[in-house]
Amino acid sequence: MGHKMIDKTIIVKAAVVQAAPVLFNHDATVEKTVSLIAEVARQGVNLVLFPEAFIPAYPRGLTFGTVVGNRSPAGRETWQRYWDNSIDVPGPATERLGIAAQEANIYLAIGVIERDSHTRGTLHCTTLYFGPNGQLVGKHRKLKPTAAERIIWGEGDGSTLTTLDTEIGKIGGLICWENYMPLARMAMYNHGVEIYLAPTTDARDTWQATMTHIACEGRCFVLGCNQFVTKEMYPTDLPGIEELANQPDIMCRGGSVIVSPMGKILAGPLFDREGILYADLDRTETVRGKMDFDVAGHYARPDIFHLSIANQPEPIKNLNDE
Repeated sequence: MGHKMIDKTIIVKAAVVQAAPVLFNHDATVEKTVSLIAEVARQGVNLVLFPEAFIPAYPRGLTFGTVVGNRSPAGRETWQRYWDNSIDVPGPATERLGIAAQEANIYLAIGVIERDSHTRGTLHCTTLYFGPNGQLVGKHRKLKPTAAERIIWGEGDGSTLTTLDTEIGKIGGLICWENYMPLARMAMYNHGVEIYLAPTTDARDTWQATMTHIACEGRCFVLGCNQFVTKEMYPTDLPGIEELANQPDIMCRGGSVIVSPMGKILAGPLFDREGILYADLDRTETVRGKMDFDVAGHYARPDIFHLSIANQPEPIKNLNDE
């Protein structure tokens, strides 16, 4: 069957979902995700973003039995539970999510923990992209897990610095503290990203400054998306659950936000509860913003600076069936 690009959409309705997974429960979290996709679809949304590590969980507060020079058998049991509830890409979970995106006629970006299909051991913190045709059209693996995340997640590489060239604009982004990596951001800007996705687990007030800075730096819309998680949401039979005894009742307070290319807050930040943020993104704002500052264009100074990125792909063209 032939393909064609449909007319570029000027006003894009975006949704950012601030919610918690059913922690360490793969099947239940997938079903919760499908339900939330259907909810935003009823609002006529074109694009929806879910948080980092939404399926099956961001294991905040757990040590996996590790100290420098030693790993405990109990910690390996915690790891096994985490691995068992992570997902294969592609696999049954991605098929289910793709069907939900197709039924909603929506672009979907969601943070998952991905099992390495080759080694059947390593996990990756990954953002998956689905098109409104239900196809898995791209993924990005976190380049550099932070601190103790390095114990449980492997590293991505330049081959998954994904951007999508779609009828609702050029979509791309980075995960959590990757957004503090100037050259990683520049990789997104070089591909002309218009809607920049920043799923995270950073709920601090300082994160808001980062979201605003990226919007102004890239002259792009920024969708920041975090979870809202309480300690009581953790399964009581989880190996290592006793480690959470001294953790606060609210483990992650959120802070999801949507920012315009000139740094104006369009929705949020949302703290201390689950919720969904909505905003209409006028893509002409990205053009007007670049009149006086275009980080990959007239402000780039290629005569002085040059960025080389190993294995970075070209933007993925998401074509729709005729």
